[in-house]
Amino acid sequence: MSLDFPAFALTEEHQELRAAVRALADDKIAPRAADVDESGEFPWDVHDALAKAELTAAHIPEAYGGPGADAIATAIVIEEVARACASSSLIPAVNKLGTVPLLLAGTEELKQRYLPPVARGEAMFCYALSEPEAGSDAANMKARAVRDGETFVLNGTKRWISNAGVAAYYTVMAVTDADAGASGISAFVVEKGDEGFSFGAPERKLGIKGSPTRELYFDDCVIPADRLIAEEGAGFRIALATLDHTRITIAAQALGIAQGALDYATGYVKERHQFGRPVADLQGVQFMLADAAMKVEAARQLTYAAAAKSERAMAGENVSDLTFFSSACKCFASDVAMEVTTDTVQLLGGYGYVKDYPVERMMRDAKITQIYEGTNQIQRVVMARELLK
Repeated sequence: MSLDFPAFALTEEHQELRAAVRALADDKIAPRAADVDESGEFPWDVHDALAKAELTAAHIPEAYGGPGADAIATAIVIEEVARACASSSLIPAVNKLGTVPLLLAGTEELKQRYLPPVARGEAMFCYALSEPEAGSDAANMKARAVRDGETFVLNGTKRWISNAGVAAYYTVMAVTDADAGASGISAFVVEKGDEGFSFGAPERKLGIKGSPTRELYFDDCVIPADRLIAEEGAGFRIALATLDHTRITIAAQALGIAQGALDYATGYVKERHQFGRPVADLQGVQFMLADAAMKVEAARQLTYAAAAKSERAMAGENVSDLTFFSSACKCFASDVAMEVTTDTVQLLGGYGYVKDYPVERMMRDAKITQIYEGTNQIQRVVMARELLK
């Protein structure tokens, strides 16, 4: 058998990117993580550090002023930031979530208007799909957008919107034809300063406290018709296509959280002594570390494989198994993150349970990755449908 074939490996550029982002995260992000969690304030200093390094929206193409990072590179950025601070990793992750609808279906005018300021780190983008009675059943949304000449009048509420209030731009899904079901949903860009657009109070959350989560309120909010993304009725299709790409960023976030917890616990058990020797010498501890490392690496390989498929799909290739892979990596990586962070709390014993050590924060942060951008129960439904169709 010939060995003259490319082994699966990251490129040298990907490896260099990882090293650069990790150095930045260790220097600027990790020292702030506990304070961000404690205060619940958005880390503008971290945002500015990421912006200076062109990492707030690395996925935006060079044509719109971005670095043009591929999907694997973007996953690495999010992973390495999440290894230090999960809240901070939502800066690049949510920017991708909010802008992918434009990249997939927006007019050139919309792309030129909104993508460059995001690429420069001057503005952030949000994604508004969920509502109080339309979470997993997103097609059941009630927000309405009624055409009035060259404008749309938007009314309704969106819930669970990450980075709401700090972002300048919002991709909003709303019903434009109530009789057409999911085919009557359209997508729009709403700006923070639009009249009739306001925010609810920040949610009080278990984790990711430095990323504000708020409701969006639209009360006769008038937006120009040229902010419609694609044609009327294309919104739900765009929303689902977007999630095929951005569930991978949540997998990357979960992966980073798990890796950060594993790294900390590995160092801890080598230093902690009981029974006259390092805890790391105990076979039971070694098995827990081995299982965690095995699962983290499996999650990494699945996430990067999905990211590679995402990149090809964004380039226009028909990738028939992207939906399965994006759901699989998000579901698996987030389950791994919850398991690994829980086990690292156990490895630290009583110290793992107190805020003087980071693993309890990482465990709290990990939980949301099993919930947002589609619960893991929904991901299993999606995967089963892909297998059976």
